[in-house]
Formats: sequence, structure tokens, C-alpha cells
Amino acid sequence: MMYDQTRAQQPAGQNRVPSERRTPGPEPLLPSSERDKVLQRLRHALNTFADTPRDALQEAESAYDEATAQLVAALAARRDLLRAAWADQDSESPSDSASDATSASASASDSASDSEEFRNALRQYREITQRLLQL
Repeated sequence: MMYDQTRAQQPAGQNRVPSERRTPGPEPLLPSSERDKVLQRLRHALNTFADTPRDALQEAESAYDEATAQLVAALAARRDLLRAAWADQDSESPSDSASDATSASASASDSASDSEEFRNALRQYREITQRLLQL
């Protein structure tokens, strides 16, 4: 293997060459503008700690409280969207004329569609729960 000086000078964790693209990750829970506001408040707390430690701690606590409240609200909204996607399927029942061949065929395709929507909702529940457990 040949020594790569450019790669050796990169900080740890940045061993990719510039032409490689990152695969997109999961959608962020908070909009970047909201994250930036909280991070700005936290940086302000860190920068003022030497002069006013108590005020800095109160600011950091406030930033933490804001971040957790926003995350709880975002998670609740995500849950509501997921539930709406599959809960409405239970209220829709196939027509009463099950003896008709066309309604049986339509019912089978509806069932397959429902199954796929349920599978998608379950996948999304799994992904968001795994993200929460990795915090």
C-alpha cells in the first residue's frame, strides 16, 4: 500500500476522498434554524461562563429546556403523522357485497395496499425508536 500524504494530514474520521459522497441520513427531527438558535444560546453560555458563571449556567439550562421541548413536540408531530397513515385504514371497511367477484378483487388489492402502508409505518416507527435509543 502506498503512503497517501493528503489522507494522512486529514483529521481523524475524515478519511474519505473529496469525490466520495455521503449517503443521506435520516431526516433531522428539528429544522436547522431551530437547532441553530439553541446552539447559539449554548455557545453564548459557554463564552460568558468565565465572567458570569451562574448566568451562563441558567442560559445553558434554558437552552437545554428549549431543545427538549422542541424535540418532544417534533416527536409527537411525527407520531401523529405515522398514526394518521395507518389508523385511518381500520375505519375503512370493504363493501358489504363480498359475493361480487369485482369487489373481492378490489378488496384483495386494498388489503395488499394496506399491508404495504402498514409495513412502511412500522419501518418508520422502528427507525425513529432506534434513533431515540442511540441518544
